[in-house]
Amino acid sequence: MRRARRIPAWLCGCALALLGLAPPVTAADGAACVLPLLQRLGWQIRESDVPAPLVHGGEPCRRASLEDARRHGDLQVQVPRGYAGVPRERLQRELLEHPATLCAYAFELGEAARRAATRLQDNRGYRFSALQLGWIGFGARGARSQGWQRFRSFGRGYRPLASNAVALEAFYSGRVRSECGVGRQVAQLATQRELYGDAGFDREFAPGELSIGTFLTLHDTPSILLGSQAGEFFADGKAVRSARLGRQAFMGVPGFIEHVFDRRYLDDINNQAENFIITDVSAQAADALARHGGFAHYDALNRRLWELSRQMPASGGRYFERLLHERDPALREALPPAQRPLLAQMDALLADPVYAGLMLYVHPRGIRPLGYHIARLLDRNPRTPYAIDLALHNLHTTLFRRWLQAQLRDCAGATAYIDERGGTWNWA
Repeated sequence: MRRARRIPAWLCGCALALLGLAPPVTAADGAACVLPLLQRLGWQIRESDVPAPLVHGGEPCRRASLEDARRHGDLQVQVPRGYAGVPRERLQRELLEHPATLCAYAFELGEAARRAATRLQDNRGYRFSALQLGWIGFGARGARSQGWQRFRSFGRGYRPLASNAVALEAFYSGRVRSECGVGRQVAQLATQRELYGDAGFDREFAPGELSIGTFLTLHDTPSILLGSQAGEFFADGKAVRSARLGRQAFMGVPGFIEHVFDRRYLDDINNQAENFIITDVSAQAADALARHGGFAHYDALNRRLWELSRQMPASGGRYFERLLHERDPALREALPPAQRPLLAQMDALLADPVYAGLMLYVHPRGIRPLGYHIARLLDRNPRTPYAIDLALHNLHTTLFRRWLQAQLRDCAGATAYIDERGGTWNWA
């Protein structure tokens, strides 16, 4: 097991491990491709009067942006004057394997997730449908006219027909319907489209790798999300490791908000869960998540909010959404005096910055903070509290490796830079 030159203490505590990302590359590849990629990701390499290279990755996963990381002095390298040849190429390869490089990639990943989610929420033609109407529907035009071909009945499985980008465009601008599980899949795939650009998205992924449908269906496909091409998963259901790493560890990550009690306590089966991808985490929310060790603390707060809600005179509809999220002044004023201490307690719980600063894309609700969803679900299924979890994902493992490989291939025409063993960062 190898490690980049010096791993900052904040990452050492998380046991962030290197598993051997790359085999040797040619001198031409190292000089012509690795350095520009490092610079694109934000690394700054300067010559100075030092006897040996000094690498300071810093803490970019805790920063708001690459510019913020630079202001804090992250991603800095000093090399001796005249440092060249094989030693310099070796250093560049080690930097590509440095933990801070994964955080730098997460800046691009987060921007891609926000672009994708914004495009999806802005399409009024992309709607939600109840499960009994079929998992996915392409309207009167049909699937093939919008770039998809069916491989499972009842709308349970589709793959792109030809161009991957054209197929995803159906969800950006076409008239399509699906439940929120497919909405999450589409958001995950659209993030990759935004990350690669249309030409790269078409070139780098086979149609079967972009299959959509029921989650069970995907397991029997080459899907990059849950199928045979997904590769290595990162499991962090309660976000313990992600919270320790910092806000950029959450960018684009999928998850779900799910009922805690048995299904018999559900009144609205179509809102038994909400599938999401994370589009942003504020600095305050990231600090709170780190302080509380992830989502388990918020599951307890959600439980307490639900207990308080059971003592309130809810009248159905959007009562708690209006009362707690929109803070409707007329509704608050009309609350009986005996109930106002309960409201004060709920307001105090929701004042935690995670409820306002953890931004989620959920189809068809768009991009909204966690607090909105918790309030809304008190209305939809008032007899059960809800818990939040991250789903299995490969954004920082297999998909990260594939993205690096694609960037180097675009630059140098390289065919096999990434080790066939698939080693990469382990955000452990």
